[in-house]
Amino acid sequence: MLSKFTPMPTIPTADIDRAREFYEKTLGLTDAVQEMEGEGFFYTCGASGFLLYPSQFAGTNRATAMAFQVEGDAFDAEVTGLREAGVTFVTFELWEGAHWDDGVAMMDGGKGVWFHDPDGNIINVMNMPA
Repeated sequence: MLSKFTPMPTIPTADIDRAREFYEKTLGLTDAVQEMEGEGFFYTCGASGFLLYPSQFAGTNRATAMAFQVEGDAFDAEVTGLREAGVTFVTFELWEGAHWDDGVAMMDGGKGVWFHDPDGNIINVMNMPA
């Protein structure tokens, strides 16, 4: 059934202007932004995208809301760029065999960072082996 279709994350925000500034200026998502008739903004990223929309429930999810898979050596450059843009990474208790190295989770041959958007939604950037 649904396995034929691409999922689209939906990210809630209490302040659409503040969120747009973060996603466009801090994260650099400016290439393909489409306004969705007053209901939010659709950002194209890679082969997919996500919807940023107004909601009174913004930031109430305490789990990862969206993840970006970054291929190859680009991960370290993305992490550096996020830090230079003022993004602060969060850490938490990891599973056995994984550890933190300067805010970067080192796990099973992969790497990952997590951070909050202005509403508290949790965003992940990861580089996992194929």
